[in-house]
Amino acid sequence: MARRKLNHEGTLVLDSEGLSKLLADHSGVAAMVEQARARGMEVVISALTIIEAVHERSNQARLGWLLSGLRIAPVGDEEAKAASALLLAAGLHGHKYAIDAVVAELALRQQRPVVVLTSDIDDLTKLCGGRVRLVPV
Repeated sequence: MARRKLNHEGTLVLDSEGLSKLLADHSGVAAMVEQARARGMEVVISALTIIEAVHERSNQARLGWLLSGLRIAPVGDEEAKAASALLLAAGLHGHKYAIDAVVAELALRQQRPVVVLTSDIDDLTKLCGGRVRLVPV
């Protein structure tokens, strides 16, 4: 799955559940990713999403292949500060929300329209408000 250079027509962001289901070849998530690509959307994950989604039973060869077709966004000082600000603004804190805040921060700085495939609709609604479209997986 080579990364394609397309006219950038928005962004699809996967959280850990989205990546986990893509790794497991879940038909619904795989179809949403392919549909997004067909529309010219870039598919993006946070580097931290890999850490959260991968476990000992993960197919490492498939993971490597899937990751080669995604843009993996690094998390540096600026991203961490912005994610922290989102947590404060939403009245949230702690490790339970930390990676959700990183995913929200990533989504909010992507080219619009932005769609986030997530299992954390409530948390990401608090963090993103109505600024991105959230799709449950």
